[in-house]
Amino acid sequence: MKKYLVEFIGTFFLVFTIGMTVIAPGAGAMAPLAIGSILAVMIFAGGHISGGHFNPAVTLGVWLRGKCPAADVVPYFGAQFVGGLVASYAVKALKTGFVAKAAALGGAMTPEVGPALLAEFLFTFALVWVVLHTATAKGTSGNSFYGFSIGFTVLAGAYAVGGVSGGAFNPAVALGLCLMNIVAWGSIWIYLVACFAGGAAAALAFRTVNGND
Repeated sequence: MKKYLVEFIGTFFLVFTIGMTVIAPGAGAMAPLAIGSILAVMIFAGGHISGGHFNPAVTLGVWLRGKCPAADVVPYFGAQFVGGLVASYAVKALKTGFVAKAAALGGAMTPEVGPALLAEFLFTFALVWVVLHTATAKGTSGNSFYGFSIGFTVLAGAYAVGGVSGGAFNPAVALGLCLMNIVAWGSIWIYLVACFAGGAAAALAFRTVNGND
Protein backbone atom coordinates (compact mmCIF):
# COMPACT_ATOMS: atom_id res chain seq x y z
CA MET A 1 0.00 0.00 0.00
CA LYS A 2 2.94 2.37 0.61
CA LYS A 3 3.96 2.07 -3.04
CA TYR A 4 0.44 2.73 -4.26
CA LEU A 5 0.07 5.78 -2.00
CA VAL A 6 3.33 7.20 -3.35
CA GLU A 7 2.09 6.67 -6.92
CA PHE A 8 -1.20 8.39 -6.07
CA ILE A 9 0.52 11.40 -4.47
CA GLY A 10 3.08 11.82 -7.24
CA THR A 11 0.48 11.57 -10.02
CA PHE A 12 -1.84 13.92 -8.13
CA PHE A 13 0.77 16.67 -7.91
CA LEU A 14 1.82 16.18 -11.53
CA VAL A 15 -1.74 16.55 -12.86
CA PHE A 16 -2.55 19.29 -10.34
CA THR A 17 0.47 21.33 -11.46
CA ILE A 18 -0.49 20.86 -15.10
CA GLY A 19 -4.02 22.10 -14.48
CA MET A 20 -3.01 25.05 -12.32
CA THR A 21 -0.30 26.25 -14.70
CA VAL A 22 -2.09 25.62 -18.02
CA ILE A 23 -5.59 26.93 -17.26
CA ALA A 24 -5.72 30.74 -17.27
CA PRO A 25 -4.42 32.66 -15.47
CA GLY A 26 -1.70 30.04 -15.35
CA ALA A 27 2.02 30.23 -15.81
CA GLY A 28 2.00 30.86 -19.54
CA ALA A 29 5.26 29.98 -21.25
CA MET A 30 6.73 28.89 -17.91
CA ALA A 31 4.19 26.09 -17.44
CA PRO A 32 6.44 23.33 -18.85
CA LEU A 33 9.20 24.33 -16.41
CA ALA A 34 6.83 23.92 -13.47
CA ILE A 35 5.52 20.61 -14.82
CA GLY A 36 8.98 19.12 -15.42
CA SER A 37 10.17 20.32 -12.03
CA ILE A 38 7.26 18.86 -10.04
CA LEU A 39 7.76 15.53 -11.76
CA ALA A 40 11.46 15.61 -10.91
CA VAL A 41 10.98 16.41 -7.23
CA MET A 42 8.19 13.86 -6.82
CA ILE A 43 10.48 11.20 -8.29
CA PHE A 44 13.24 12.20 -5.90
CA ALA A 45 10.76 12.09 -3.01
CA GLY A 46 9.11 8.75 -3.76
CA GLY A 47 11.28 6.95 -6.25
CA HIS A 48 12.96 4.83 -3.60
CA ILE A 49 9.57 3.53 -2.48
CA SER A 50 7.55 2.95 -5.66
CA GLY A 51 10.02 3.62 -8.45
CA GLY A 52 8.39 6.99 -9.10
CA HIS A 53 6.38 6.02 -12.17
CA PHE A 54 3.39 8.40 -11.85
CA ASN A 55 2.42 7.33 -15.35
CA PRO A 56 0.68 4.14 -16.56
CA ALA A 57 2.82 4.11 -19.71
CA VAL A 58 5.97 4.11 -17.56
CA THR A 59 4.56 1.29 -15.43
CA LEU A 60 3.86 -0.71 -18.58
CA GLY A 61 7.39 -0.14 -19.85
CA VAL A 62 9.05 -0.99 -16.53
CA TRP A 63 6.93 -4.16 -16.25
CA LEU A 64 7.83 -5.25 -19.78
CA ARG A 65 11.47 -4.55 -18.93
CA GLY A 66 11.11 -6.93 -15.96
CA LYS A 67 11.54 -4.43 -13.13
CA CYS A 68 7.94 -4.17 -11.92
CA PRO A 69 6.09 -7.17 -10.43
CA ALA A 70 3.03 -8.16 -12.43
CA ALA A 71 0.95 -7.95 -9.24
CA ASP A 72 1.73 -4.22 -9.00
CA VAL A 73 0.73 -3.23 -12.53
CA VAL A 74 -3.05 -2.91 -12.06
CA PRO A 75 -2.80 -1.31 -8.57
CA TYR A 76 -0.26 1.18 -9.97
CA PHE A 77 -2.63 1.97 -12.84
CA GLY A 78 -5.46 2.45 -10.35
CA ALA A 79 -3.46 4.75 -8.07
CA GLN A 80 -2.27 6.82 -11.02
CA PHE A 81 -5.68 7.25 -12.63
CA VAL A 82 -7.32 8.06 -9.29
CA GLY A 83 -4.56 10.59 -8.61
CA GLY A 84 -5.32 12.27 -11.93
CA LEU A 85 -9.05 12.21 -11.19
CA VAL A 86 -8.73 13.79 -7.74
CA ALA A 87 -6.26 16.38 -9.02
CA SER A 88 -8.64 17.49 -11.74
CA TYR A 89 -11.37 18.18 -9.19
CA ALA A 90 -8.91 20.06 -6.99
CA VAL A 91 -8.02 22.28 -9.94
CA LYS A 92 -11.68 22.91 -10.71
CA ALA A 93 -12.30 23.80 -7.07
CA LEU A 94 -9.48 26.35 -7.06
CA LYS A 95 -10.06 27.78 -10.53
CA THR A 96 -13.84 27.90 -10.83
CA GLY A 97 -15.56 26.01 -7.99
CA PHE A 98 -17.07 22.56 -8.12
CA VAL A 99 -20.43 23.74 -9.43
CA ALA A 100 -18.98 25.66 -12.38
CA LYS A 101 -19.74 24.31 -15.81
CA ALA A 102 -16.84 22.79 -17.70
CA ALA A 103 -17.15 25.51 -20.33
CA ALA A 104 -16.05 28.03 -17.72
CA LEU A 105 -12.56 26.55 -17.97
CA GLY A 106 -12.38 27.43 -21.66
CA GLY A 107 -12.96 25.45 -24.81
CA ALA A 108 -11.59 21.92 -24.88
CA MET A 109 -8.84 21.22 -27.41
CA THR A 110 -9.42 18.64 -30.12
CA PRO A 111 -5.96 17.85 -31.47
CA GLU A 112 -5.43 16.72 -35.06
CA VAL A 113 -5.24 12.94 -34.90
CA GLY A 114 -2.12 12.16 -36.94
CA PRO A 115 0.21 14.82 -35.52
CA ALA A 116 -1.04 14.25 -31.96
CA LEU A 117 -0.53 10.49 -32.18
CA LEU A 118 3.03 10.99 -33.43
CA ALA A 119 3.87 13.67 -30.86
CA GLU A 120 2.53 11.67 -27.92
CA PHE A 121 4.17 8.45 -29.12
CA LEU A 122 7.59 10.04 -29.62
CA PHE A 123 7.84 11.81 -26.31
CA THR A 124 6.27 8.99 -24.31
CA PHE A 125 8.91 6.78 -25.92
CA ALA A 126 11.58 9.31 -24.91
CA LEU A 127 10.21 9.53 -21.38
CA VAL A 128 10.05 5.77 -20.78
CA TRP A 129 13.45 5.31 -22.50
CA VAL A 130 14.98 7.79 -20.03
CA VAL A 131 13.21 6.17 -17.07
CA LEU A 132 14.47 2.71 -17.97
CA HIS A 133 18.04 3.87 -18.53
CA THR A 134 18.37 6.16 -15.52
CA ALA A 135 16.19 4.39 -12.94
CA THR A 136 16.41 0.67 -13.76
CA ALA A 137 19.65 -0.02 -15.65
CA LYS A 138 22.72 -1.57 -14.03
CA GLY A 139 24.99 1.02 -15.59
CA THR A 140 23.26 3.90 -13.81
CA SER A 141 22.45 2.09 -10.57
CA GLY A 142 22.71 4.33 -7.52
CA ASN A 143 22.76 7.58 -9.50
CA SER A 144 21.35 10.76 -8.02
CA PHE A 145 20.20 12.47 -11.20
CA TYR A 146 17.35 10.33 -12.46
CA GLY A 147 14.60 12.58 -11.09
CA PHE A 148 15.68 15.59 -13.10
CA SER A 149 16.55 13.47 -16.12
CA ILE A 150 12.95 12.26 -16.20
CA GLY A 151 11.38 15.59 -15.27
CA PHE A 152 13.32 17.51 -17.87
CA THR A 153 12.40 15.00 -20.56
CA VAL A 154 8.80 16.03 -19.89
CA LEU A 155 9.88 19.69 -19.87
CA ALA A 156 11.52 19.33 -23.29
CA GLY A 157 8.51 17.47 -24.67
CA ALA A 158 6.05 20.06 -23.37
CA TYR A 159 7.95 22.84 -25.10
CA ALA A 160 8.55 20.82 -28.28
CA VAL A 161 5.08 19.39 -28.98
CA GLY A 162 2.76 20.92 -26.39
CA GLY A 163 1.19 23.01 -29.12
CA VAL A 164 0.51 19.89 -31.18
CA SER A 165 -0.99 17.48 -28.66
CA GLY A 166 -1.12 19.25 -25.33
CA GLY A 167 1.99 17.39 -24.15
CA ALA A 168 0.50 14.70 -21.91
CA PHE A 169 2.88 11.75 -22.48
CA ASN A 170 0.91 10.00 -19.73
CA PRO A 171 -2.55 8.31 -19.78
CA ALA A 172 -3.31 9.52 -16.24
CA VAL A 173 -2.50 13.08 -17.28
CA ALA A 174 -4.72 12.66 -20.34
CA LEU A 175 -7.60 11.67 -18.06
CA GLY A 176 -7.03 14.79 -15.98
CA LEU A 177 -6.84 17.00 -19.09
CA CYS A 178 -10.21 15.69 -20.25
CA LEU A 179 -11.80 16.10 -16.81
CA MET A 180 -10.51 19.70 -16.68
CA ASN A 181 -11.93 20.35 -20.17
CA ILE A 182 -8.50 21.14 -21.58
CA VAL A 183 -8.80 18.27 -24.08
CA ALA A 184 -12.06 16.99 -25.58
CA TRP A 185 -13.19 13.58 -24.32
CA GLY A 186 -13.47 12.36 -27.88
CA SER A 187 -9.70 12.67 -28.19
CA ILE A 188 -8.68 10.65 -25.11
CA TRP A 189 -8.13 7.53 -27.22
CA ILE A 190 -5.24 9.32 -28.96
CA TYR A 191 -3.35 9.57 -25.67
CA LEU A 192 -4.16 6.06 -24.52
CA VAL A 193 -3.02 4.50 -27.79
CA ALA A 194 0.06 6.67 -28.32
CA CYS A 195 1.29 6.61 -24.71
CA PHE A 196 0.95 2.88 -24.13
CA ALA A 197 2.46 2.18 -27.56
CA GLY A 198 5.35 4.54 -26.82
CA GLY A 199 5.98 2.90 -23.45
CA ALA A 200 5.93 -0.59 -24.93
CA ALA A 201 8.22 0.42 -27.81
CA ALA A 202 10.69 1.98 -25.38
CA ALA A 203 10.77 -1.22 -23.32
CA LEU A 204 11.44 -3.27 -26.46
CA ALA A 205 14.19 -0.88 -27.55
CA PHE A 206 15.75 -0.97 -24.08
CA ARG A 207 15.84 -4.76 -24.04
CA THR A 208 17.29 -4.81 -27.55
CA VAL A 209 20.09 -2.41 -26.61
CA ASN A 210 20.80 -3.73 -23.14
CA GLY A 211 20.43 -7.46 -23.66
CA ASN A 212 19.97 -9.31 -20.40
CA ASP A 213 20.36 -6.24 -18.15
